[in-house]
Amino acid sequence: MKKPFAQQPHGEEPEPAVHVTDTGTADSSTGGKAVTGYQGPDPAAASRGTAPVHVSHTGPATATDGGIAITGHVGTLIVPPRPLREPASWPHQVGVVPGAARSFQHRVEADRLRATVEGGGTTLLTQLLTGMGGVGKTQLAADYARTAWNDGEVDVLVWVTAAAQTSVVGAYAQAGVELCRADPEDPERAARQFLAWLAPKPGQEPCRWLIVLDDLADPADLLVHADDPAGRFSLWPPANPHGRTLVTTRRRDAALFGEGRRRVDVGLFTPTESAAYLTASMTSHGRTEDAEQLVALADDLGHLPLALAQAAAYIIDSGKTTAAYRTLLADRTTKLARLSPTTLPDEQATALHATWSLSVERANALPPVGLAEPMLHLTAFLDPNGIPQDVLTGHAALTHLAQHRIPGTQPVLRRRWWQRKRPTPASAPPVAPDEGFDALRTLDRLGLIDHTPAAPSHAVRVHQLVQRATHDTHAPDQNRGTARVAADALIGIWPDVENDTAFAQTLRANAQALSQRAEDALCQPDGHAVLFRFGQSLSRSGQTSAAIDHYERLVASLRSQLHPDHPDTFTARSNLASCRGEAGDPTGAVQAFAELLTDRERVLGNDHPSTLTTRGNLASWQGEAGDPAGAAQALAELLTLQNRVLGNDHPDTLTTRGNLASWRGEAGDPAGAAQALAELLTHERHILGDDHPDTLTTRSNLASCRGQAGDPAGAVQAFAELLTHERRILGDDHPSTLTTRGNLASWRGEAGDPAGAAQAFAELLTDRQRVLGNDHPSTLATRGNLASWRGEAGDPAGAAQAFAELLTDRQRVLGNDHPDTLNTRGNLASWRGKAGDPAGAAQAFAELLTDRQRVLGNDHPGTLNTRGNLASWRGKAGDPAGAAQAFTELLTHERRILGDDHPDTLTTRGNLATWRGEAGDPAGAAQALTELLTDAVRVLGAEHPRVEAVHRAAAYWREKAERGS
Repeated sequence: MKKPFAQQPHGEEPEPAVHVTDTGTADSSTGGKAVTGYQGPDPAAASRGTAPVHVSHTGPATATDGGIAITGHVGTLIVPPRPLREPASWPHQVGVVPGAARSFQHRVEADRLRATVEGGGTTLLTQLLTGMGGVGKTQLAADYARTAWNDGEVDVLVWVTAAAQTSVVGAYAQAGVELCRADPEDPERAARQFLAWLAPKPGQEPCRWLIVLDDLADPADLLVHADDPAGRFSLWPPANPHGRTLVTTRRRDAALFGEGRRRVDVGLFTPTESAAYLTASMTSHGRTEDAEQLVALADDLGHLPLALAQAAAYIIDSGKTTAAYRTLLADRTTKLARLSPTTLPDEQATALHATWSLSVERANALPPVGLAEPMLHLTAFLDPNGIPQDVLTGHAALTHLAQHRIPGTQPVLRRRWWQRKRPTPASAPPVAPDEGFDALRTLDRLGLIDHTPAAPSHAVRVHQLVQRATHDTHAPDQNRGTARVAADALIGIWPDVENDTAFAQTLRANAQALSQRAEDALCQPDGHAVLFRFGQSLSRSGQTSAAIDHYERLVASLRSQLHPDHPDTFTARSNLASCRGEAGDPTGAVQAFAELLTDRERVLGNDHPSTLTTRGNLASWQGEAGDPAGAAQALAELLTLQNRVLGNDHPDTLTTRGNLASWRGEAGDPAGAAQALAELLTHERHILGDDHPDTLTTRSNLASCRGQAGDPAGAVQAFAELLTHERRILGDDHPSTLTTRGNLASWRGEAGDPAGAAQAFAELLTDRQRVLGNDHPSTLATRGNLASWRGEAGDPAGAAQAFAELLTDRQRVLGNDHPDTLNTRGNLASWRGKAGDPAGAAQAFAELLTDRQRVLGNDHPGTLNTRGNLASWRGKAGDPAGAAQAFTELLTHERRILGDDHPDTLTTRGNLATWRGEAGDPAGAAQALTELLTDAVRVLGAEHPRVEAVHRAAAYWREKAERGS
């Protein structure tokens, strides 16, 4: 509709309604039309009252390939229909195939693409390259297309950038115009005409065609007018025995795959491919880089081809070394955007840090709407190699998703997902577990994660650079909050008892990744529980060296971020001290606990429960360091204090009573220890109940003390009853149940059934390997017990062989100086001697003694025990006088260190008497043993097995002396 001009006075020329000047150039091609100037009413119409148009200084116009270009003014233009172009001859290509990347690497996926016949003989007409962004799908497809074209395998090649439906329709329309006389003015009709042309027709010359749909963003884009049954049509090329279709996509939707379509998963470069690519890239620019640095860089970048290409370009452009680039990359404060080259290599369109942004946009728009991004953010702090599904669908994770749900919108292609402002509703609607699961499936469909529900313990894998990019695109406060949510989620599923060693290792790997990426967040406003649980798990699984490293870092972080005197700092120091003791350094543990006790007394006071706990730990490690009497004395003093401060019934007071009894037994009073434990057991049953873990522990300690006090049969009975109870309460695979089985087996052997003990340990070993793994300290200890009882059952050579194998594993797992490794060396030496090599045993004990003195000191019980073994094997190797002399010196040392009545002192007196007799003094031996018998009866009791052994030995040497006289 024309708008009327205002009426002008008669006889005056109306003012111009339009001025047109300096309009620039116009270019047109392929049937199009372009105007520079003005197209509208004729200026001569002014005489009829219409406002004139003034046109001046219009630019040049150029038309090619049937186009129309106009400069100046046109009123009406009539153009007769342009004749349709003749079909192009074959071979013919539509679209531009991307060029080959520099240093392109041949990959196994390329061979799979070219193997177009499946094992069953079916020809594959459609193949889909699927994988996360950046793995090189486009390059593989381009290489496939170029090879097919250059080798004359195709008559028509159509390359389509399939990021949007309009792009696919446009490319098909162009092919229709060029190949089958389609009308360019109706793209959809032209596209349909091209698809129909691709279908096989009887009597028609077959055309070998290849259609490449590159970077298909959404399977739905291949269905035009999906909501209009009359106008709906598919953009999938038709089945044709002479045609091939290749699709590249990040998507994994089930709709993409099915009969006649083969999925080819494109993964990362192999380490060999990564190293070759980086080396070739550097060499092509005259750069020589250290091979080890290139290998390490490839590992740092997770072998992602896109990342390797852009890293190489950055290094070359910036002039930096590979080592310098790795330093920047390792700095978590350096964002990936800073490490992108100014000009992207290989015609790449997107920098690494933005590679996955569109996929996240699309994922957010898919059901469950708005949960993909917060879920991906949560995964960014955990182990890229495997996150338990329950971590991401538990209460903490679902609360996080509810609070950070992104409002549902369709993807906005020009909007970067990381710039979205998060909503902060007062009360977000809850997210159900199945919605959390569906969010994982959505991320998997978009190629942002790998989700394998069939493996729930490590169901989710995500590339480390996707994690880095996700982290980079969130504000620091968002990252800190999400890191603590991840920690809450881990703690929420971490079991108290780690029966499943593989699952426990997965949890530790996730905790380690989290602490490495967000330790500062986990240390404020306090030390998160996951940091302590991680260290505890490392220690319980036997990884004491790793636990020490963890706690050393944690102590340093808590000191700097909280305060040296913060309770969490003290707790970390306590755990570190215990780990040092467990790693074979009881003296270091004593020193660390002594220093911690001083600080806790200064900050908390002498009566604070944490101070009292530290005193108990210090006492126990004093005993482990070789001073059981000192430990008992310290615990007796602590017990008095706890009775006053905490009361007789407090769990800590009861624990101290149990520890005091145990160390009294170790100090030489097993009967007294058994009595004390019996009294404690009665108290604990009344206070805690029969099923409480502390009650069960006391029953175990009491059974052991009864055996040590000379009643091995009673110990067997007590452990058998305890085992039945623990199996009912804790289950067959609980660590305490397994420990009780080991104790029961040992006391069966001590009670006279070594073969039964060996059989029981063999069965226990199978279960410990299944539950705990081959390298767990308890598994290794079971192997040692099995070897010993096999030897006692009559196979000393087999025992020696088993200990030799165990020694190799303990050295590998624990190190040469760990107490358990040193004990294994002693056992191996003993069984070699019993197998017929006393001189070799003596030599092995001499070497072991040197290491014991270096590691443990001269006064440690382990050192004293080794001196006794060395003396015995010297005597058995033919030097009884030397053995007697060695035992004389050892006895003097033990009387000073342990006291006259310690069981070990009494044992040394018996050994000294025996070797005096073997050295030719049977009368002296008989006299010494008679004197020992009196003391043994007084200390151990007349019914103790050792007393009976001394009695028999005294009688033997007395008879020898009488015969000799």
